Amino acid sequence: MTTGSEEPIRDIQRALETLGHSPGPVDGRWGLRTARALKSLLAANGKAASAVLQGPLPWIAEAKSALGRHEARDRSWMMDWLKRDGRSLGDPSKNPWCGDFVETCIRISLPDEPLLGALGSNPYWARHWLLFGQAVQPVMGAVLVFERGSGGHVGFALGQDDTHFYVLGGNQSDAVTVARIAKSRLLGARWPTTVPPGNEGLPTMKPGEFLTTTNET
Repeated sequence: MTTGSEEPIRDIQRALETLGHSPGPVDGRWGLRTARALKSLLAANGKAASAVLQGPLPWIAEAKSALGRHEARDRSWMMDWLKRDGRSLGDPSKNPWCGDFVETCIRISLPDEPLLGALGSNPYWARHWLLFGQAVQPVMGAVLVFERGSGGHVGFALGQDDTHFYVLGGNQSDAVTVARIAKSRLLGARWPTTVPPGNEGLPTMKPGEFLTTTNET
């Protein structure tokens, strides 16, 4: 996250601490303890913690905080970022990390979202994200799972054109980028169970603005 985005989070963390709901270190980073402290505060005041989200989707905000980071150039930063949810596949310069990227965004922003079965034991295999949450039509912020030979690729929906989705994801040209991926490769779109289903359609984007990818590495 940038310095400009860290200070508002520090303010929230300080307020949570003052109110007796410890967010952990007041470091300006939105992590599991901060999210759980906020949920505890809401519950203590009789408000449903799964209330309709206002503003940007938290998992997309988390994903965008790493936008542009490269697995080799920013290797140390990426390794630390991917471990923020308590586990990681390992060195992103040596492993296919699109699933690790999506897991980190979901676990940090939605700490109570269940990852069940094969997805819970191995979220690093992209096709396991077909088990995530609930099936939806592709909408803003949905988890999109694509075929890639016998394997797959996973990222978040940001837009579309006639033939492609625009996907915010990791391990795209060895970095966190927005990539253009053919709709014909889509295996499924999924949405968290702890958040009311999104209804914001995908905006139309222009071909040529982003890299077209058929082999995410």
